[in-house]
This record gives sequence, C-alpha cells and structure tokens, in this order.
Amino acid sequence: MSELVASIAENVTFVLEFIGIVIAMVVIAVIAEKLIAKKNNTKEKILTTRKIAMIGMFSAVAGILMLFEVAIPFLAPGFYKLDASELPVLLCGFAFGPVAGVLTEFVKIIIKLLFKPTSTAFVGELANFCVGCSMILPATIIYHMKKKKTTAILGSAVGTIVMTIFGTLFNAVYLLPTFAVMYGMPLDALIGMGTAIHPGVTNVFTFVAFCVAPLNLIKGSGVSVLTFLLYKPLSPILKATYDNTVKRAEQV
Repeated sequence: MSELVASIAENVTFVLEFIGIVIAMVVIAVIAEKLIAKKNNTKEKILTTRKIAMIGMFSAVAGILMLFEVAIPFLAPGFYKLDASELPVLLCGFAFGPVAGVLTEFVKIIIKLLFKPTSTAFVGELANFCVGCSMILPATIIYHMKKKKTTAILGSAVGTIVMTIFGTLFNAVYLLPTFAVMYGMPLDALIGMGTAIHPGVTNVFTFVAFCVAPLNLIKGSGVSVLTFLLYKPLSPILKATYDNTVKRAEQV
C-alpha cells in the first residue's frame, strides 16, 4: 500500500488524467444504459448496492488474473504480455450492464496495484483500462440492446474488432512513444525488437500491425469464446448470488 501511495504522489498529474478518463468512460456507459433502458422500457437502476457487491466480486477475480501474464515471443517483444483479466469483466458486463463492466475494469486495476505496484508510472495500467473498455463497452451495449445468443456473439465479435483497432492505434500514437521516453530508449530500438521477430517491421505502424494487432485479436477472441462457454452455465449461480445479496440487503 505504501508503494502505491508513493507512486501516486510521484505521478499525481497523470493519475488525475487517468481518473478523468475513467469518469468519461463511466459517463458513456451510463448514457448507453439509459438509452438501452428507454428502448427496452425497463426501470432497473443502473447501480445498486447489490450490483456494487457483484462488481467487487468480479473485480477481485479479474485483479488476480491480471497478475498472471504470458508473453508470446514469436508474435511480439517480451514487454507485451497477455492476461485473462477481461474474462470476468465481460461476464460482469453481460450480467449487469455496461456501467458494471467499466467499473469492474477500473477496480480490477486498483486490486492489481495492491498486489503488484506499477512499473510504468501507471501508463501500462491506463493502457489496460482503455483497451479493455474498448472491448467491454461495445460488447455489453450490443448484448443489452436485446439479450439473446446472437447479440452476445455479435457483441463479442464487434468488441474484439474495436479492441484490436483501438489497441493498435493507441500503441502507435501514444504507448510506444511514451515507453520510449520513459525508458530512455530511442523509438527505433523498440521497433528493432519487432523487426527481430517480423522482418516486415520497419516503422511504428508496421510494428503495431505485425506485433500488437495479433495479440489484441488473440486476447479478444479468447475472452469472447470463454465468455460464450461460461456465461450460460454461470447464469444460475450469478442469479442465486444476486438474489441472496438482495435478500440480505432487504433484511438490513
């Protein structure tokens, strides 16, 4: 905890910018949920005490999964790694809406930071949040417009495509130049790492096309398939847990 507080103090401006981006994502999710509720003529509250409890549960699982990263050296340099933390985030978003998905995406990063302090002055965590939301928001919005198997598949597919495109551009425009400055390395040195794996890598844009895009596509596809396989079997458990939480809240 002390290391986290120290990191925040050292990077307070960037942390405030991070929080601003989180707020913006939540606002987008809230607007989307209100439009969905209006379309479907439903009156369920966007955020309740019971939903907050479920967000906490999924965030804890996602935060732990975020600690287990795997590099794929034949696709991208070792500083790019994959994790499965978007799986519980997407499950939560499908179950409880886009706002729950965005909040779970954010809280998972807080939990991860409690176990493993940032090594990138929060730049890596910001990237994880933004790229994750680029999948979670379109996927959950499409699914909640009309909850059925086809919209779940469509939402996951669209989310994966959006994440691949956004993540690729975000790396080219922001992340790679930022990491080059942060680690005192010429951008050409980072590109050279990509060239060592893919001879076709000659600049930033070919780097993200050959190295970053495939990773995002693999991650999005894997999360989508696992969500599709797990969501229906988990639905009764989620409903039972949610109902029990409701009963306890009513008793209080």
